[in-house]
Amino acid sequence: MKRLLLPLLIALSACTAEPEVRWPGGLRTLSVQAVYPEGFAVSVREGAEVKVADIASGAIYSTETDSRGTALLRIPSGVYRISVIDRQGSDIFAGTIDRIPLAGTLDTLVNLKHSKAGSLVIKELYVGGCSKAPQEGTYQSDQYVILHNNDSRTMWLDSLCFGTLSPYNATGVNHWRLDDGSLPDFVPVVTVVWRFPGDGKTFPLEPGQDALIALRGAVDHTAQYPLSVNLNRSDCFVCYDPAMFPNPVYHPAPGDKIRPDHILKVVIKTGQSNANVVSVSSPTFVIFKAQGTTIEDWVLRPDVVRVAKGNSADVAVTVPQEWILDAVEVFDGSRSGNNKRLSPALDAGFVVQSESFKSHSLLRLEDENLSRERGFTVLRDNNNSTEDFIQTDAPTLRNN
Repeated sequence: MKRLLLPLLIALSACTAEPEVRWPGGLRTLSVQAVYPEGFAVSVREGAEVKVADIASGAIYSTETDSRGTALLRIPSGVYRISVIDRQGSDIFAGTIDRIPLAGTLDTLVNLKHSKAGSLVIKELYVGGCSKAPQEGTYQSDQYVILHNNDSRTMWLDSLCFGTLSPYNATGVNHWRLDDGSLPDFVPVVTVVWRFPGDGKTFPLEPGQDALIALRGAVDHTAQYPLSVNLNRSDCFVCYDPAMFPNPVYHPAPGDKIRPDHILKVVIKTGQSNANVVSVSSPTFVIFKAQGTTIEDWVLRPDVVRVAKGNSADVAVTVPQEWILDAVEVFDGSRSGNNKRLSPALDAGFVVQSESFKSHSLLRLEDENLSRERGFTVLRDNNNSTEDFIQTDAPTLRNN
């Protein structure tokens, strides 16, 4: 069954006269073929979801593949972003191609990458800041992220690492792309890699439970700015290392309710910043665990910490894609020219933050069917932030 997300999708019908009036340039035919990776039993499948987004207008057209693995759409001329997602149990097949010009009839292939639905996922990312009202100005020292156990097993936060990628902003120049324009087989974590402490069984996260991380100040920000949040909480972990990041505006001493064992560890710092740098407009955030080694040993290996080609100031830790447990890519809705920094195997889409300093937060939606089935809160995980996340008008921790 086809899902029509916009009235414009009437164009998928056989009608021709009315669309010619509504769209003077006429409609074009786009054929999308989903190509599954080798090594899997499935090669062609009916019912994979296809979404085509007009980059200029934001209009979205949605349909599904037929028994040949093909989707046909009749849509206006434009430049489009095409994504395909097919979920089969915990297996996710997803792919995205960007900036595809459509001026006539076009047949295009979307190569799908395989991934597994995550046990530990990013539930909320609040980085955009808020107004200082009733005072003048804006505020950004209250950034936080919430992680969620999406599995029926207890997960352990011990040794979990996280960070943001280069370039910091989706509109920045990506010096890590290869000569052919493709993304590398690693992610470049920039500024700092943070790690949870513990001996392997110190910090359990039960099914459906959350873990809150203050990316900057673990204090009650509402004491000065009512539109902010209170992060002085006993359940809050905090990125705090005054030797590495001595800026007290962004990293004040943790509040009296913060447990000493909830202060996270700096594995390695790159660059000269005096604060933990997280984009207020469009970060890419990843959580990961080292495999077959420790993260401390990993960063000491030759060629793991690299300088970006063409920008000697862009120094990052290269983290293998297979270590990534979850990732979310954010686009800046106030600017054009956003570009993907994550491969489709990690995030086939993106979530848009429309503006900074408006108290917007990015929240993963609940999978209500799975929640009822399993008896605890299960969040969507389609490996596609466009599908899984929404922008909210206020962070969930406000007045909480």
